[in-house]
Amino acid sequence: MQSVNNTQMSFPSHLTCIHHEFVYQVMKHPQKLAVELDEQSLTYCELLYYVQVLSLTLINEYHVYPGEVMCQCVERSLSMVIGIMGIEMAGGVYCPLSPRDPQHRLHALTQQTQSRLVLVHYLTKIKFDDDIISLDIDSILNINDIDKKGLSSVIVKGEEIAYIILTSGSTGTPKAVQVRHRNFIDCMHSLIYINSFNKDGTVVQMTRCSFDIHVQEILGTLLVGGTLVMLHPSGTIDFDYLSKSLLIILGEPFSVPLIGLIVKISITDCILWNLYGPAEATIGSTIHCVNVTNDIQSIPIGRPFYNYRCMIMNKDLQPSVTGQDGELLVGGAGVFAGYLGRDDLTAKALVEIDGQLFYRTGDLVRMDNDGLLHYQGRKDHQIKLHGQRIELGEIERCLLNITSTSACVVMKWNDDHLVAYVQSSSHINEEELREHCRSHLPPHMIPSI
Repeated sequence: MQSVNNTQMSFPSHLTCIHHEFVYQVMKHPQKLAVELDEQSLTYCELLYYVQVLSLTLINEYHVYPGEVMCQCVERSLSMVIGIMGIEMAGGVYCPLSPRDPQHRLHALTQQTQSRLVLVHYLTKIKFDDDIISLDIDSILNINDIDKKGLSSVIVKGEEIAYIILTSGSTGTPKAVQVRHRNFIDCMHSLIYINSFNKDGTVVQMTRCSFDIHVQEILGTLLVGGTLVMLHPSGTIDFDYLSKSLLIILGEPFSVPLIGLIVKISITDCILWNLYGPAEATIGSTIHCVNVTNDIQSIPIGRPFYNYRCMIMNKDLQPSVTGQDGELLVGGAGVFAGYLGRDDLTAKALVEIDGQLFYRTGDLVRMDNDGLLHYQGRKDHQIKLHGQRIELGEIERCLLNITSTSACVVMKWNDDHLVAYVQSSSHINEEELREHCRSHLPPHMIPSI
């Protein structure tokens, strides 16, 4: 384990916060293509122009202050990119809300994060009531008479919060994972060092904003000077293009049958990375370069990122031996700042070992004789479904909030959908239960009854 954790590396860091790193890339290549979606595109210089228009509006007209949480509920678009970087440049904390979530849930999440402002666009503005200020990004950018001179002068330190990701919570309330600027920048430096992320790359943005991976796709690309291609939710991927590229697998365990699919569609010439990591450890924690001809038994999650550490512990928090299952603890550069407003949950999630904080992932792993980590499942009832992290207790709590429900159990069925078993003290039909779930839960958490 000691040799596996020999990951110390000094990276040259020009600046300490995300938006200053972005401006640094604009200065290096202002006319380079930054982002495109269908026939729309922006160079780095053009993107900076719109970002500064938005950020200065937020500061001067809406008095956004450093560290203020700002939600954004926007479909995949150029406005989505402008909004994220605009929040960062204003010194705010970016918090994505999924446009697919029901109105009741969106309202609850804005209350939980204490957000007074939500950035929207024409497709999502109707989702918010008058008790919260919803700002249409496109409308702001179309105003020509505001002061656009100069950049935002907000200075943010690396220790300050950059963004919040909302994950499913077993108590019925989502957990708000707070990630620092330095957490994210250090994570990106690790990916750059192994050449899985670079200025010559083109990154396809295809994950939903409920995944923290979208932050890597968008902000990470702009921090290294790459080109971001936004993919419509119903869009398709050109596999001939991918065959000359890098392919990174995140969100779900990498299954051996997936290798068969990759070989079948003839993209074996690409470099294939398997990344593992919870949001609490900043997107990725371990990485493995997959060999499509040799990795035919199981796909490892690999070794820790640079400046990350991994420990495998038994139930008594004692180190496990090689070949024995244990809980994976992640320490080092990516450990998050805690759950917003939930110091009790933060205290349970973090443990100090030899003077360093480690995050208890709840994931079971084992280490093989080559020092590679293999994912073995969960130690609790948390599941993954289509890449989404789900606490079954959150769904059960939702159903138990119905007065007539006396008992409820939710489980994952056949690895592809959720099933809820409900006991009721009075007659209630399945459609009423489903409608209740639809009005309180995101689509991926709605079970069959």
